[in-house]
Amino acid sequence: MMAFDYDLFIIGAGSGGVRAARIAAGYGARVGIAEESRVGGTCVIRGCVPKKLLVYASHFGEDFEDADGYGWSVPKPSFDWARLIANKDKEIDRLNQAYKSTLAKAGVELIESRAELVDQHTISIGGKQVRAEVILIATGSWPELPKLPGIEHAISSNECFHLETLPERVVVVGGGYIALEFAGIFNGLGSKTTVLYRGEQVLRGFDGDVRNFLQDELVKKGIDVRCHTNVTRIDKVAGGLAVTLDDGTAIHCDQVLYATGRRPLTRNMGLERIGVALDDVGAIKVDGWSKSSMPNIYAVGDCTNRVNLTPVAIREGHAFADSVFGNKPWMIDHSDFPSAVFTQPPVATVGETEERARAKYGAVDIYRETFRPMKHTMTGRPERTLMKLVVDRKSQAVVGAHMVGQDAPEIIQTLAIAVKLKATKQQIDQTIAIHPTAAEEFVTMRTPVAAE
Repeated sequence: MMAFDYDLFIIGAGSGGVRAARIAAGYGARVGIAEESRVGGTCVIRGCVPKKLLVYASHFGEDFEDADGYGWSVPKPSFDWARLIANKDKEIDRLNQAYKSTLAKAGVELIESRAELVDQHTISIGGKQVRAEVILIATGSWPELPKLPGIEHAISSNECFHLETLPERVVVVGGGYIALEFAGIFNGLGSKTTVLYRGEQVLRGFDGDVRNFLQDELVKKGIDVRCHTNVTRIDKVAGGLAVTLDDGTAIHCDQVLYATGRRPLTRNMGLERIGVALDDVGAIKVDGWSKSSMPNIYAVGDCTNRVNLTPVAIREGHAFADSVFGNKPWMIDHSDFPSAVFTQPPVATVGETEERARAKYGAVDIYRETFRPMKHTMTGRPERTLMKLVVDRKSQAVVGAHMVGQDAPEIIQTLAIAVKLKATKQQIDQTIAIHPTAAEEFVTMRTPVAAE
C-alpha cells in the first residue's frame, strides 16, 4: 500500500476548510491544513466580519441624530477612523487565534505556508513535500480588478479595511453587494460617496422591487448612484484622483474602490497540470459531492463558484467530511438559501425572486407592503421598509421572501425556515403576529397586489 502522511490535506483555512478539517478529524482522520495568509479566510479576515463591524460604526451617525426625536440631547459627536480600524484589528486578531486554537484542539496540523499540488496525492509546502490520500481545495476567491488605464490607483475591498485615513471623497465602482455595502459604510462615516455601475440597476440578480427600492433609499441617504455609467480611466491629479467616465466627464475624489467581481483563487496551484478540470473563470468543476475530475481531490466554497456565501462553504465542508470520513453521505441543497446585503438599509432575501418565480411557476401571487418604520415616526427620517412574499398560485407555497429595511437579515433568517419547509400562504396567515414589530407585516399581508 502507498504510504500517506495524511488521510486528508486541505489547502485553505477559511470557513469551509476549517469546518471540513474539524469534522474529519473528529472521525479519526489524520488531517493537515495549509494557509498562506491568516486562518479564518475571507469572511473572518477581510470580508463579512470586519465589514459588519464597519457597518455598525457607520450607523452611529444617524443614531445620534435620531436620539433627538426621543428626547435625548447629544453633543456634536466626533469620529476617529484610526481608533475604529485599530479596534477592528484587535477583534480580527482574536478571531484568527480562536480559529487556530479550534484546529489545534481538534488535532489538525496547521502549516502556515503556501501549498501547491505536485501530483494527485502530493503537495509541496514550506519547502517540503507531503502526501495525502484525499485532498480538499478550499482557497476561496479574490477581488479582480479590470485592465484599465490608471487601475493601479484604485483599491479593492481588501484594502478598505486598512486605509490609514478616511477619504473625504470616494468613488465606488460596481453595483453588487460588496460595492453597495462599502458605499454605505463610507457615506455613513461622512465621506462624499458616488456609486458608478454599468448596468441598468444595482444588485443584479435580486428581485426587481428590491433593486428599485434599495436604490431610492441609498439616494435618500445622500449616495450619488449612477447607473449606465462606465469608467474609461483613472488619473492621479493635484489633490487626489480623477475618474473619467464614458461621457467624457470626470469625478474628482480621494479614493477609488473597485468592486466589480471576484475570481476563484486557483491560479498557480498546479491544478491544471495534474488534470483537475476548471471552468472558464478558473473555478474547480465539482459534482454534487464536491468531487473534482480527480477522484481523490475535492473542492468547497468560493473556489467552486457555486453559491459564494460563507454559510454555504461551511455546509459544503461539513457534507464533504461526513460523506468521505464519517460514513454519513449527504449532499448540500443549494436551493432556497437565505442571504443578506448589509447596506443601509439592509436587504435580506430567501427563495425565488418574482421574475424567476414567474418563469418557473407561471402564475404567482405577489404580496407587497411598504411603510415607514415605527422608529422613524418620531425621528422624521424618510427611510421606508419594503416587505414582499412570492407565492406559487397553484400550490400556494411561499417560494420567495424579500425585505429591505432595519433588521431585515434577522427577520428573513427565521422566515427562511418556512420557505425551506414549503409553508403555504395559509400557514403564514395562521401565524399570530407580534405587535408592534416590523416582522408582523409578513404574517398580516392578506391581499395580492399583483396576480397574473
